[in-house]
Amino acid sequence: MAHKYKVMLYEQMHSVGTALLKKKCDVIYPEALDEDYLLEVFKKNGGVDAIIIRANGAITKKIIEGNPDLKVIGRHGVGLDAIDLVAAEMSGVAVVNTPVANSESVAEHFLVLALMLAKKIRQADAALRQGNWQARYELIGMELYGKKLGVSGFGKIGQKIARICHKGLDMKVLYDDVVRWPEVEVELRAEKVDRETLFKEVDVISLNLPLLPSTHHAINRDLLGLMKSTALLLNMARGSVWVESDVYQALKNGQIAGVGSDVYEKEPPDVNNPLFLLDSFVGTPHMSAHTEEAMIRMSLVAEDVLAVLEGHPPKYPVNQ
Repeated sequence: MAHKYKVMLYEQMHSVGTALLKKKCDVIYPEALDEDYLLEVFKKNGGVDAIIIRANGAITKKIIEGNPDLKVIGRHGVGLDAIDLVAAEMSGVAVVNTPVANSESVAEHFLVLALMLAKKIRQADAALRQGNWQARYELIGMELYGKKLGVSGFGKIGQKIARICHKGLDMKVLYDDVVRWPEVEVELRAEKVDRETLFKEVDVISLNLPLLPSTHHAINRDLLGLMKSTALLLNMARGSVWVESDVYQALKNGQIAGVGSDVYEKEPPDVNNPLFLLDSFVGTPHMSAHTEEAMIRMSLVAEDVLAVLEGHPPKYPVNQ
């Protein structure tokens, strides 16, 4: 019987990817994700060849170094902030992810939240359920058509959002990013600007920044103070790229018109989070990538994990 690899899945993932693993691997699911417990599991199982991480837990230096047989870390999704990439590289452990798997899903989710804010859907739904038909004269929304979209962090998701908004709603696209995207600029007539200019000029902002030391709390009261009072701000990235309390104050004080978010500084957020008390806020529980189609595509990180284990080059390497 052929040797089977040992793969730890921090959480369940779609059966399509799991089935691929189970053909060639023994799959281990831990009962908890704290560091000491995981190190005990590794010791008990003689280490593992691969770890796949989703939204919860972390892959720390201790976990990597406590696993001498570890060959590859798979990220079910895009963000890499829960993986110690330096430790992985130092230990010769490959890291792979699924950079295009959830772009469509997250971009559509952005559009839903933006339209809910622009059309005051949350308030309208509540008024209808309360029998307040007169709300149709009181809740005056705005069109997104022809407005200026600002994308802070112009990676695959940011570009997908820009593409939908430009081609579908004729929105002018401004973006800020550490790199320039000349081909996308031509395709979408997009303009690269600095972040201050973006916050000052646009009508709708999509935050799509990766969480790095340089982006932690990058969106603060100074930037928020530059925004138009009619502008909308949406966070499709990570809760810690903005100062949530600053966002709350700006929204409460009417400095900006609306805020939408799928992510929070503390997850899960407290049910008494002050943002939740404001009608001009609309939120979801970190679920923008949770469509059937995206979940299948993210589970196919299994293909790259198997490729590395079998000595083949992965399709989406992070650190090679």
